[in-house]
Amino acid sequence: MRRLALPSLLLLIAAAGCHKQEPKAPQPAPAAATPTAEASSKVDRSNAGKAMPETGFTDMAGQPVKLTDFKGEPLLLNLWATWCVPCVRELPQLDVIAGQGLTVIAVSQDLEGASKVTPFLAQHPLKTVKPYLDKANALMLGLHEQELPASILYGADGKEKWRVRGGLDWTGLEAKTLLSEAGA
Repeated sequence: MRRLALPSLLLLIAAAGCHKQEPKAPQPAPAAATPTAEASSKVDRSNAGKAMPETGFTDMAGQPVKLTDFKGEPLLLNLWATWCVPCVRELPQLDVIAGQGLTVIAVSQDLEGASKVTPFLAQHPLKTVKPYLDKANALMLGLHEQELPASILYGADGKEKWRVRGGLDWTGLEAKTLLSEAGA
């Protein structure tokens, strides 16, 4: 019996070390937006027909803006962050789409706001996409989004058509089909 006690005790000691927790990151990234994760797009139409919220955020100069300020024209809202690899990857593609006539706004969810986003945009300039800031993550919370990137298409009537969670090849056939629903 003593022979079994020592191996059992060693097994318990070894197992006890497996429950250590990692320290928390200052701004936790949603699972699909971590730098090592490859995001796959998911089209969600469950909110189709819902009116855009009155949620506020700011322009790059710190002036208040509301999502409803864009009502009257089709709008592609993109929620992104500088630390999100799929977000950064799709920004140039969204810039091309914006150059083709669809209003595209990219609202950063970086908690540091302009101090983080301004230098990022200096290194990754956008020609047509309008960048905005949402340090409080009010849009993510108000829209019940938990993943980045997240893109939501609103019609000119201010009603949601669909949303895409995760990175998407905005130059591909799937994106072109989805964007044809803008009704511009």
